[in-house]
Amino acid sequence: MSDAMPAISLAAIPGRRRAILELIPEVERRGFSGIYGPSIGDCMALCQAGAQVTERIVFGTAIAPIYSRRAIDYAQTAALIHELSGGRFQFGVGVSHAPTHARLGIQVGKPLGDMRAFVEEYRAVERTGDKPPIIIATLRKRMIGLAGEIADGMIFANGARSHMGTSLAALPDGKRNDPDFVIANMVPTCISDDVEAAKAVNRRTLTSYARLTNYRNYWKEAGYEEEMGAVEAAMAAGDNDGVTRALSDRWLADTTLFGPVAKVREGVEAWREAGIKTPIVVPSSAAGNQLAAIQEVFDAFS
Repeated sequence: MSDAMPAISLAAIPGRRRAILELIPEVERRGFSGIYGPSIGDCMALCQAGAQVTERIVFGTAIAPIYSRRAIDYAQTAALIHELSGGRFQFGVGVSHAPTHARLGIQVGKPLGDMRAFVEEYRAVERTGDKPPIIIATLRKRMIGLAGEIADGMIFANGARSHMGTSLAALPDGKRNDPDFVIANMVPTCISDDVEAAKAVNRRTLTSYARLTNYRNYWKEAGYEEEMGAVEAAMAAGDNDGVTRALSDRWLADTTLFGPVAKVREGVEAWREAGIKTPIVVPSSAAGNQLAAIQEVFDAFS
């Protein structure tokens, strides 16, 4: 088994922001390969704060929604973080999801066209200094192909490991093996000797994603037509618990990491073997809150 460390996802959850910031130097000291912040709680601000209390570790947003701010505003902030960090920042962006668009009251176009336009506008912004690499959130083949064409990397969230070879085949020639091209995946992770409890945590984590049409279509493509059909039937019946029950153990083992330390560590290696250069563990706990989950990851990879 490789001694290479995964990256870790840290979220700036209200009420815990100072506690998370105080943990960031410890993440670096323990040798994790990166810190990636989801959009909750302002991932840009978390990266900016964390970059100033560390010296070596890579930071990234995973992801910043392209519709939340203008490209010119993002470019200025991203360049600032990149400079303050000494070139350690990766700007991960994505198109987010329909419920978020509705909540924000924004009208969106086609995801591929909107992403292409955003990247072009972002790169054209002048007088920012050096901008960081731009990493595109990907799921299905057309967005993967676009990332290979116009970006410096790509990041999945909740990808299916068994389907990763098919997905990565959509990259243009040379990108898959380019050491400078980021290929990452955010993997929901629950470490516990109580395997059933850990599975239940990950099922709850992914239930909201199973409600999203684009994710269901992706998982159907990955071979989970039966599970996603059951999700859709439960949604149509207004059976919220049924959505969670429809997520099979087979599907869960393909999209998340759970169970004892040894199993989770083996799972990280399996993701690397599937072509993910940067596995990102997204900690949840069967026995505590976010801080407990982070400590469990620390202990597992000590």
